Amino acid sequence: MFRVRSRAPELDFWPEATVFSESDIVVSGTSLLRLVEVYGTPAVHSAAAVIPGSGGRPANDARVAVLVVRIVAVERNASRMTIAQPDARLDNLRLIWSEARMFGRPSSGRHTIGLVVRKPGTTDLAATDDAFAVDLPVDLRTGDLLAIPSRGIRTDSVGSLHPLTGRRDARPDSVLEAAGRTPAPLWESID
Repeated sequence: MFRVRSRAPELDFWPEATVFSESDIVVSGTSLLRLVEVYGTPAVHSAAAVIPGSGGRPANDARVAVLVVRIVAVERNASRMTIAQPDARLDNLRLIWSEARMFGRPSSGRHTIGLVVRKPGTTDLAATDDAFAVDLPVDLRTGDLLAIPSRGIRTDSVGSLHPLTGRRDARPDSVLEAAGRTPAPLWESID
């Protein structure tokens, strides 16, 4: 069996002024639950990074993004390990999975090692070999929202690779468009 543990967020990995509650995460005054209500998922929000060890003082020259994804499928493999499929492509992102937080509904707050499928559209989660091991909430289920911080996601809209598709256009086609859904605006200016 895998180790199950509860843990408090490590605020040095999150943007400045991040506040956690049972039902929401507020990042620099922006409710992630409201962000999802307005724009859908996947979505990215960024704010000033925290200077590590400073007690929350914002950095002048660094930003942290928070990726919000919806879990579209959850299965258990033969070893009873959770396998989750989010609605975003994750194979080209550097996410801080140890800080992944479920929000939008009450959770036990306990985490264990599980598998996350890298690309949307996998039909047999238990048989996929395109997944990676991460810390996941033990009570994760289909429809849940996860917020994962990253210092590697840029939220520039011009000229850089899109964080969820790896393409070089400001508003690239997404996996949601391929499925006939309208994607959320994923970009914000950091000017």
